[in-house]
Amino acid sequence: MEDRSAPRATIVHEVVRKQGEEELARPAGSLLWSSVAAGIAITASVIAEGALYHKLPAGMGGRTLVAQLGYPLGFLIVILGRMQLFTEQTIVTVLPLVTRPSGRALAGTARLWGLVLLGNLVGTGAAAAIETWGGVVGPDLLAAMQAVSREALLHKAPTDLLLRGIPAGFLIATVAWLRAAASGGEIWIVFLLTFAIVLGDFTHVVAGAAEAFLLLCAGEAGPGQVFGGMILPALVGNVIGGTGLFALLAHAQVRQEL
Repeated sequence: MEDRSAPRATIVHEVVRKQGEEELARPAGSLLWSSVAAGIAITASVIAEGALYHKLPAGMGGRTLVAQLGYPLGFLIVILGRMQLFTEQTIVTVLPLVTRPSGRALAGTARLWGLVLLGNLVGTGAAAAIETWGGVVGPDLLAAMQAVSREALLHKAPTDLLLRGIPAGFLIATVAWLRAAASGGEIWIVFLLTFAIVLGDFTHVVAGAAEAFLLLCAGEAGPGQVFGGMILPALVGNVIGGTGLFALLAHAQVRQEL
């Protein structure tokens, strides 16, 4: 019966907490380079969406929905490749902090969050510049990627992006929890939960940064709008959803059993 039953919540909690402690102990250089790689890799989501959008007939019904099937690609590369994605850290590194609160634990969490967020933004910014000016994608594909990015971000208010970031943060935190609980099927866990983000028109800060930097490079948005009106609201929403909701609720359900 023990072999066939799903692991208890306390076991999943301890697995995720242990992963968080291991991440907190990693050298700064390793965290930074891994997060830069993740920022570059996450742009595969924008490329895949743009490619599908470009290849599908312009008058096709459901064209946007089919194109959105490309959105999980970057997340599959990053998460299954064990790269550092900022929103995953909202649960993985928070559980050690809430389990054994201390100033040292808080400083360690802040250090990791800062390094990973910085690396993710550097990676997405570099990828956007290379895609726009480096000629690594054709002009038609680039135009389709910019169209997808424009639809996702350009005409949305910062408050709207913040609110839409809360469910996205919750869903990505759920990926980390379910991967620890499941004995297989990681690809489907990542695919379904990240597809739910784009399907619900929610906002993920790193994937959104890849789109925002494309608009910046195209001259369709200024630096202030990109950082203050797009990336920052999505960041706040993701932290609320991933830490304020999921991580704390995940800990609360087992706190008395630890």
